[in-house]
Amino acid sequence: MKYVIDAKMQFHKVKNLQKILIFLILVFVDLLSKYLVFNYIDLYKFIKITPFFDVTHIHNFGVSFGLFSETIPSLYLIIIGLLVVLFVVYLLLNAQNKLEYWGLFIIICGAIGNIVDRLINGFVIDFIYFHINQYYWPAFNFADIYISIGIIMILFNMLKKFNFNRK
Repeated sequence: MKYVIDAKMQFHKVKNLQKILIFLILVFVDLLSKYLVFNYIDLYKFIKITPFFDVTHIHNFGVSFGLFSETIPSLYLIIIGLLVVLFVVYLLLNAQNKLEYWGLFIIICGAIGNIVDRLINGFVIDFIYFHINQYYWPAFNFADIYISIGIIMILFNMLKKFNFNRK
């Protein structure tokens, strides 16, 4: 019986190490990309990659898509962000299944990336820019992608639960 308990403990240690590694990689990719954009692309410069995709350098002083830009002080946005992360951690600790867990986990990675960026710069660096003619989507970054993917995973999980409960 002792060997089974030891094996389970080792398994959980490896799983926790994998989660820490994934967290560090996701946050590192986000912060490295922002660092490269900040240091190698001039502010408001657009580099055309395809007819519908540019890389740019924009400072976002607001929240998502620049909402409330320069109306809420950076320190308040950092505090609000940290409070949201704490709430999402609480949800993660009470997750009902793997899909919900990983969706929340990825949201935390994105939120931490943007919080660290705001702590360092006082704003968030956005650089991924999609457009078709005069129609465009506001610039965003990898942390925003992580948050969006996490939300999609949670919504999918909710729809899955809803459909199973209806049958």
